[in-house]
Amino acid sequence: MGTSKSVFWDDLARDLEDPEFLREYVVESVRISTIDQVVNALNDAREAAGLSKAALARAISARPAAMRRLFSAGQVNPTLGTLAEVAAALGMRITVEPLPIADREQVTTPLLEGRSADTQTLVEHLTGMRTPRRREPALI
Repeated sequence: MGTSKSVFWDDLARDLEDPEFLREYVVESVRISTIDQVVNALNDAREAAGLSKAALARAISARPAAMRRLFSAGQVNPTLGTLAEVAAALGMRITVEPLPIADREQVTTPLLEGRSADTQTLVEHLTGMRTPRRREPALI
């Protein structure tokens, strides 16, 4: 198993030498991380408010299945409009904030330059960003 993992990482490191691939990899990693963080924060707020997924769906005139998918599916890609509606129903809003300095150095520079001085560190950093972290429930 160790050999196949090594082959994967070797292939990924080689692929990341292509500026277009590197940009797509970084953008997709940040997109997944961002959506996961927003959806998890909204779900924490929903639970703290004692709202069921069905009640939240009714509040924004959505189908209950849409809320179940949003909060239960492994991979979701909600629109910003949907996230804003859910947030509003929970007394919240979606905001944009600067990345922490360490993230900016690891994410923004490769996006702008199309290359990374250390692709292994880049991959490890992006993987860390994509790893879900359980947070304390949001206070309402």
